[in-house]
Amino acid sequence: MSLKPPLRLGIVGTGSITLRGLLPHLSMDDVKDKVKVTAVCDPVFERSQAAAQKFGVRSAYASFEDMLEADEFDAVSIASPIGLHFEQGKLAIEHSKHVHFNKSMTTTVAEASELIALAKKNEVKLVASPGELINPRLQAIRKLINGGALGTLAWAVTGSSFGRYHEEEASVRQGDTPLSNINPAWYFRKPGGGPLYDMTVYGLHALTAVLGPAKRVTAFSGVRLKEREFMGQLLPTDMDDQTLMVLDFGNAFFSFVYGVAAGSLPNLGRPLIYGTKGVINGGMLNDKVIDYPRREVAEKKGYAASLPHVTGLHEDVEEAHVFEDVMQLVDWVLEDKPSLATAEHARHVIDIIESAYRSAETGQAQDLGSSFEVKGL
Repeated sequence: MSLKPPLRLGIVGTGSITLRGLLPHLSMDDVKDKVKVTAVCDPVFERSQAAAQKFGVRSAYASFEDMLEADEFDAVSIASPIGLHFEQGKLAIEHSKHVHFNKSMTTTVAEASELIALAKKNEVKLVASPGELINPRLQAIRKLINGGALGTLAWAVTGSSFGRYHEEEASVRQGDTPLSNINPAWYFRKPGGGPLYDMTVYGLHALTAVLGPAKRVTAFSGVRLKEREFMGQLLPTDMDDQTLMVLDFGNAFFSFVYGVAAGSLPNLGRPLIYGTKGVINGGMLNDKVIDYPRREVAEKKGYAASLPHVTGLHEDVEEAHVFEDVMQLVDWVLEDKPSLATAEHARHVIDIIESAYRSAETGQAQDLGSSFEVKGL
């Protein structure tokens, strides 16, 4: 079915990512001719109502099922807790809606594979955050490595730390209104919580985008902090918040990856890759700046500011990379421009994470059965 602009977009979940990123970007005047948010939903109904009122969205719902029944949108951005992504994504695809998944797409490879197959059957398009390879800096790094700039690759590092980031998101956590009192408890619970699915996923996407699919993983993992404090309330933690893994890319080329409760390696860029001719760390090759389109803007305003759709006022709004991924879906649906933020790449990263947990449980290295291809570069 051919669709004409503006694409009608629904958003599932009016939590942090929606309030700080999706709705501020998608309500700007410069995108209204291409995409229009027509509906939002959240089980905290007063939150979806307040978000709709603040950002000029026509309809608010308490459930995704009610929003689907009203049939006011052609595509959807799923911005709910990660453990809900599979069931909500499946519902959307079954109703022939195109889907953008905020990270991570699902929590298991089986879930991701089912969604990919169902989307193909129903002829709908899937874009999965984080679309790291869309970033021109990462494309330049990929080209440098493929051209031999690092010589023989030796090892790599990536990772992230929870810290107290989610508890202290002041604009959405520390207030007393529906849009500012969002409890972050799900980030620390099964399924879908933990730093791997939520934060280390960025580094894993970047690393595999540049180096290609990994082959094996081995890991240690567990829960270090049994409880977390949020506004005087103790939040139980049952999802692993400490995972250290080693990825095997073949031919004795390994990468160290971490997702931890607190503390990060200093001066760690995304990605950090060592070879016999030096090191790429973030935007530097052997301490020299790597050039790429709109580099000056990115250096001034942040990593995401050089993305194709992040121009003008979008450069100064939070979570610009998520806005970019949504616009990738919009362009794909309206103009038949496939995105580099593929569901197959997201599935491979999910395979790494799921297999790392399995390795920690069994004490054995795990072979990775998934793969992906990079097309369009």
